[in-house]
Amino acid sequence: MTRLTLDFYHDVVCGWCFNISPRLRRLAEEFDLQVRHRTFVLQDTPRQMVAVFGSMPQAKATILGHWVACRAASDTPEAFNIDGMAAARFDYPHGLPAALACKAAERLDGQAGHWRMFDALQRAHITQARDVANGGVLMAVAGEAGFDAVKLGHLMAEEATRSQVEADRKLARRHQVSSVPTVIVEDTGARLVNGPLEDLRVQIRANLRLVKA
Repeated sequence: MTRLTLDFYHDVVCGWCFNISPRLRRLAEEFDLQVRHRTFVLQDTPRQMVAVFGSMPQAKATILGHWVACRAASDTPEAFNIDGMAAARFDYPHGLPAALACKAAERLDGQAGHWRMFDALQRAHITQARDVANGGVLMAVAGEAGFDAVKLGHLMAEEATRSQVEADRKLARRHQVSSVPTVIVEDTGARLVNGPLEDLRVQIRANLRLVKA
């Protein structure tokens, strides 16, 4: 049976990634897809966020405006805790610490571990309005997701983990990835257009036909 391999570029702090991840999980089961997780951090420091948005308060306001659109397109709109994040006393988090946590989880438990940690951190960020740039929060979420938080924390601090995040960034540049989520079908080079589950299902079937042709 033909099996497609998908490269899923994502950022924990991305609302559109929150929408597509459960859809890809369902499709992976339905079509026996291999999904490879690629971290792609849009802003990896608060300084970069200020450079892009002008200030940290403006960054939060702008991104929460994006959340409104994400919520409207979501299968679980109630999961977007916009009011909670707006009221949170911390700045909108940059994505690098969470990316390191996902890569550390991958080192512990492969692609399945990466995906488990990614989804757990997205829930913490978007639904629970927790600061996923905070080390203590990351360790707590790791424990909640079934990881050895101490071991994961040590791995996060290793240069090898940061090198894996950078390797994903280089691969993204090679494939001209500039936004998240980006899902590339390795077998055909096609990029899935983010949308409802049935739209994604149609695209998967089209790529399977191409591979079989």
